[in-house]
Amino acid sequence: MSRCPITYEDLPDGHPGLYSRAGLRLLSPRLVRLDPLPFDAAEQLQEAAARAVKMSIQGVQPKLSARLDVRRGRFEVVDTGGRYILKPPSPSYPHLPENEDLTMRLAATAGIEVPVHGLVPGRDGSWTYFIRRFDRAGRGRKLAVEDFAQLSGRDRATKYDSSLEQVAAVIERFATFPLVEFQEFFRRVIFCFLTGGEDMHLKNWSLITRPPRVQLAPAYDLLNSTIVLRDARDESALPLAGKKSNLKREVLVDYLGRERLGLPGPVIDDELENLKTASGRWPQMIRRSFLPKELAEAYVELIEERRCRLWD
Repeated sequence: MSRCPITYEDLPDGHPGLYSRAGLRLLSPRLVRLDPLPFDAAEQLQEAAARAVKMSIQGVQPKLSARLDVRRGRFEVVDTGGRYILKPPSPSYPHLPENEDLTMRLAATAGIEVPVHGLVPGRDGSWTYFIRRFDRAGRGRKLAVEDFAQLSGRDRATKYDSSLEQVAAVIERFATFPLVEFQEFFRRVIFCFLTGGEDMHLKNWSLITRPPRVQLAPAYDLLNSTIVLRDARDESALPLAGKKSNLKREVLVDYLGRERLGLPGPVIDDELENLKTASGRWPQMIRRSFLPKELAEAYVELIEERRCRLWD
């Protein structure tokens, strides 16, 4: 029995296509199928390199801009006007698309806002990760989004030259309701700690303007980089209380949550209970994901170790 690469729900034997009806409806109520991409992994990387200077999306990881052709049931790679981003497999790091799709799915169970996302096969059967752009509103209207490197006066070369305290300072300065965003920020920091997301530098945090409110943008670029890197030593790209590794409850909860962010005790308790409950369901979700068994088990082991540091 196969699984839908958007919803992970089981598909009955003889089900037409790769996707469930519920999965397709997340993309469009009128979508009846989604075909594989017409490129293999190598060709996608070539396309990404050739189109890089024409597209507005940036980042170290190769990306393609795409629009969804509902009538033909396929993604179409474009230079401009795309409503989706495609991330092909990496030749250097194994199974990044499956990793990112899963981690974003785990984030949603923790109450973190994530855009519609999923996996689509290439011509060679390898998975490509897709995500709907969150900086577009109805009729293609663009919403203002600024990452924290921009807001801090830094750039791609200095995106690690900061701290989580400085991220909080940016929220305090620019967000419409800083205390509300502090709660969301706290949730995401704890989530990234639990899931091995140690590469959350300044460009992986953004504020979005949804008039009349400026708030944290939906989460993106969440993945378990710890199980991907062969010798991951840091647990956070940006230091907290001067520490990037061996993070414990005293730093993550007592210092960040209570002291630096000033969150009320009941709010912190509710957030931790929510994350504890959600993370208890993650091992089952990870084992049902599209990660190969070895990486899935490494993911589960890391979560169990991090849970022990917070709650045991």
